[in-house]
Amino acid sequence: MNIQQIRNATILVRYAGKKILVDPMLSEKGALPPFPNSLRQDDSPNPIVELPISIDEIIDGVDAVFLSHLHIDHYDEAAKKRIPKEIKVFVQGEADKKEIESAGFSDVEVLRENSAFGEIQLCRTKAQHGRGEILKIAGSVCGVVLKHPSEKTLYIAADTVWYEGVEAVLNRHTPDVLVVNGGDNQFIGSGSLIMGKADIYEVYKAAPGATIVVSHMEGVNHYTLSRSELKNFIQEHSMESNVLVPNDGDSYEF
Repeated sequence: MNIQQIRNATILVRYAGKKILVDPMLSEKGALPPFPNSLRQDDSPNPIVELPISIDEIIDGVDAVFLSHLHIDHYDEAAKKRIPKEIKVFVQGEADKKEIESAGFSDVEVLRENSAFGEIQLCRTKAQHGRGEILKIAGSVCGVVLKHPSEKTLYIAADTVWYEGVEAVLNRHTPDVLVVNGGDNQFIGSGSLIMGKADIYEVYKAAPGATIVVSHMEGVNHYTLSRSELKNFIQEHSMESNVLVPNDGDSYEF
């Protein structure tokens, strides 16, 4: 497999001969308003950085799209307009399916625990987009596990903090490679909406043989954990051989 960090939570996964686009946020830098009640809300419209490659290059040859949920930093107007409407789209539930179909997409499937895409096995996984009261606003999210006889097992955790649901996925599927969203994004007073340093450390301890790729870094204005701070934490805890923090555009072969 090959995993390429694009920007924010957007990644490209090449797996068992398929090219899968995950959570596409394709707007130009600054095209969207900043998230309110959060850091940088006064001077950083979203996305706060440009795409590292062109949209044409991102969508060229894409076989499927996985949408963990429909927040604007995971599926925006640019993605809606630019992604070909005949491409297979996997979503978390019926409400998301209806919304994606209303945008003109013709092949939308709700992800299940025993879904498949060709010879790739897809398993929908639980996720928790924060803790406490913020969950009423953040709403539901799902992750996905990919399996194929010729590939290592991949777990895309999506927007979730560390909790028993993530631990259960690790115990059940024992993934070789994990993608976690780790910018510790927050609204003022909300607590973490996605993983921070402590969450990533728990993943590392629970999956000591796995490689962890940290996405969703420094892409939108309400991040609170920078790449440099996370890299320092990784070094302090001797996690360098297991935890990767890609810059936008970087890719890895597994």
